[in-house]
Amino acid sequence: MLPSVTGSITSFVGDHGVYAVFGLMALDAVFPAASELVMVYAGALASGAIAGHVVLFGDTVSSGWRAFVIVSLAGTIGYVLGSVAGWAIGRYGGRPLAERRGRLLHLGPERLARAERWFERFDDWAVLLGRVAPVVRSFVSIPAGIFRMPLGRYTLLTIPGSALWCFAFAGVGWAVGASYGRFHHAFDYVELALVGGAAILVVYLVLKRRSSRLNARV
Repeated sequence: MLPSVTGSITSFVGDHGVYAVFGLMALDAVFPAASELVMVYAGALASGAIAGHVVLFGDTVSSGWRAFVIVSLAGTIGYVLGSVAGWAIGRYGGRPLAERRGRLLHLGPERLARAERWFERFDDWAVLLGRVAPVVRSFVSIPAGIFRMPLGRYTLLTIPGSALWCFAFAGVGWAVGASYGRFHHAFDYVELALVGGAAILVVYLVLKRRSSRLNARV
């Protein structure tokens, strides 16, 4: 089943290029849609190493840095807009929506409780950290709205995290190029590196907060 889903995603990106990247990344901001695979494949497509074209507003963009920037920006913009939509769902639907439609939103009671603890512990950092953590990044948008995080601050924190993610994974796809097939089987190592980096940042923030509290008591 997984190879079939993967093949469908890569075929969709290959056939529809920029628009597929934009749409899938917007979806991934609320529901997991294999954003890592989407951006890696988009980067490989932009490099010209695999079949397909980068088409923007009817014009075919030749493979090169311009194509790379276009697919990366398409992913970033799509993800940011999807994140705002997810925030609106949480803000105006609130906990009742999560309780009624939790299964549909992939946001059951336990996951929502974990998200609440995450936001309580890291405040604004919860959004930025969540945007660079695999899988977790798809479960930040709706809780941010439920917990009534201000939209302006939420969006400002979403933009850099989303841009970092999209440009980084598109860059991996660009670098791998013709070796994409072999790389796809070893892709878990890239995710582990990102998780490790996010974990180090979390530990640093926890220690920093504890140190600040100890200093305040003194």
